[in-house]
Amino acid sequence: MDHTPRTAAAVDAAREYGPALLVALAAGVGAVAGSFAAVGRLPAFVAAPVARLVVAVTPDVVVRYSILLLGDVGDSIAFLLALTLTALLFGVVVWAVRRAATAADGDRLDATVAGSVLALVAVLVLAVGLAGDATSAVGATVGAAVPLTLAALAGRGESPDAAARRTALGSIAAAVGLALAGGVIGTRRTVSAGDGTTTVPADSEVGRLLDLARERSLAVEGIEPLVSERFYEVDINQVDPDPDRDEWTLSVTGAVENAGEYSYDDLTSMPTEHRFNTLRCVGESLNGMKMDNALWTGTPLMQILEDAGLQGDYVMLRAADGFYEEFSVSALRNGFLAWGMNGADLPRGHGAPVRALIPGHWGEINVKWLTEIEILDEEMEGYWEERGWHGTGPVNTVAKLHAVNRLDDGRIEVGGHAYAGTRGIERVEVSTDGGDTWTDADLSEPLPGDDVWRQWVYRYDSPGTQHEVVVRATDGTGTLQPEDERRAFPNGPSGWVSRTVGA
Repeated sequence: MDHTPRTAAAVDAAREYGPALLVALAAGVGAVAGSFAAVGRLPAFVAAPVARLVVAVTPDVVVRYSILLLGDVGDSIAFLLALTLTALLFGVVVWAVRRAATAADGDRLDATVAGSVLALVAVLVLAVGLAGDATSAVGATVGAAVPLTLAALAGRGESPDAAARRTALGSIAAAVGLALAGGVIGTRRTVSAGDGTTTVPADSEVGRLLDLARERSLAVEGIEPLVSERFYEVDINQVDPDPDRDEWTLSVTGAVENAGEYSYDDLTSMPTEHRFNTLRCVGESLNGMKMDNALWTGTPLMQILEDAGLQGDYVMLRAADGFYEEFSVSALRNGFLAWGMNGADLPRGHGAPVRALIPGHWGEINVKWLTEIEILDEEMEGYWEERGWHGTGPVNTVAKLHAVNRLDDGRIEVGGHAYAGTRGIERVEVSTDGGDTWTDADLSEPLPGDDVWRQWVYRYDSPGTQHEVVVRATDGTGTLQPEDERRAFPNGPSGWVSRTVGA
């Protein structure tokens, strides 16, 4: 069978439509990059609603295995998918408008110029529809204008083939350049938007407590101090909410005598406390790094509930990102509404302006970007329980092994953190022979608080051969950490941590 006519037709089609498709795709990339450069990774970013859609339609089993197998890489892949879909959406709109203009006018150059102008109008309209923000929409339009302008000017006075090649190369270069520039500028905007703003006076209560944490931190290279320098972030978003403190309100609804609303000023004018509180991610690996501690500033949650005159036995906490988690009232007796972290305003990535902290529970149910407290008459499932996870149960005991150091005197130093929620840590034991014999490690002095980790360190003479170091913790009730290793789903990781150390 002769495929020559079909092949020739395909070549002709690629020659005719290929450059236009590349231009449209480059304009789509430019629109996304321009919006990101204008507003950063904020809700006004044009890819934000697409990212929310990706989260909403992803099957629970895919989310589960992404958490277990990919961790943070899974989040990056999901965000990259949202960026790609958004760029393709803009690209399709640009291609369709320019194609329609070309088909309606026999003069290809004039049609391309007119089509590009119309395409930019379409980009502006689509960006406004997605982002609802003028700055973001203008940034997207400017970003799309760069490859469209290059395409409109390319190849004047050249043959059609030469013009097509120039257009294709220019579009690819423009897309790459815009993506890089937009990424750098937008990332800087995002980091700036998430910073806390308060300076800590050295003689304040916060300053005294932070100094106490520094004094009690063990001098072990390779582990975080008792107040973490880099606190992990996990949530259901690819783009975090960014509520305005001046407009934010916390609603108290449901089975209460006095439903009402609190402004940020209302909340921060109530009696204030400073609490050390540790959070651990239910989806992390057994010896993972998603466990950290901070000094939080806020007010007791029960004061809000008592003022409302609660009449139900359960409470649903709801967030600006659509997340929700249910608790029994008894679980909230020591709950906390935090608006400060380590002496600064609560950062955006940790739930600004206000988040909930529920001592002794897994990190993901300590609701960030809190907007509503609903009192319920009967028990309901929260976001992660509906997806098969443990949810609001108590956090598992763990001793982590993160540091292995060679000391100047030839000894080996191992260290890490231990945590058991509100049960506290009584002891950490270390075995350097694979679990046959055990020795107590040295523990940091406890920080004040009901839900705080401790550091541990153990130094020993090297046996001169490769060996297995194992660590285990005993909580404040005298219960030893379970030995058998268990993966994170559905009840959180558990087991003794071990690591092979060289001679």
